[in-house]
Amino acid sequence: MSRIDETREFIRVRIAILTVSDTRGLSDDRSGDTLVQRLTEAGHVLAARDIVTDDRDLISAKLRDWCANDGIDVILSTGGTGLTGRDVTVEAHRDVYEKEIEAFGTVFTHVSMAKIGTSAVQSRACGGVSQGTYLFALPGSPGACRDAWDEILGFQLDFRHRPCNFVEIMPRLDEHLRRK
Repeated sequence: MSRIDETREFIRVRIAILTVSDTRGLSDDRSGDTLVQRLTEAGHVLAARDIVTDDRDLISAKLRDWCANDGIDVILSTGGTGLTGRDVTVEAHRDVYEKEIEAFGTVFTHVSMAKIGTSAVQSRACGGVSQGTYLFALPGSPGACRDAWDEILGFQLDFRHRPCNFVEIMPRLDEHLRRK
């Protein structure tokens, strides 16, 4: 069971949006627009936004660059999570992860099953952590981005969410890198 504890203060999270596409630009990036709308309506900050082509090295370089940026807490990518040869976003994410959040893909599949049935098996949505930054790879459809935000990320990126959430452990994500 999840719930919002109104006695806790909301904490704004700085979120970057990366669209992976060979054909989209900012003017027709409906999935990126969906995520920007969701995160800003929730009270979070759009920290950065970009579009890169379906190239594993370009994707992972952008993810690493943003993970090294102290002004970014979370990176949401959209696109390139399918099964075709050009779908390399998951591989690029995993090149960057220090730890994978395996349950994110499982929960996303569960949410998708309720919406699109067995077609959910064609998505390889995933999540992880690197350099104290959360990263999530979402499918390239606006509907999938809505589902991921409305059913998972909107709650987990809200400090008020109970019984637990991603925001409350943010200060400890990179504790293994600190000197003792």
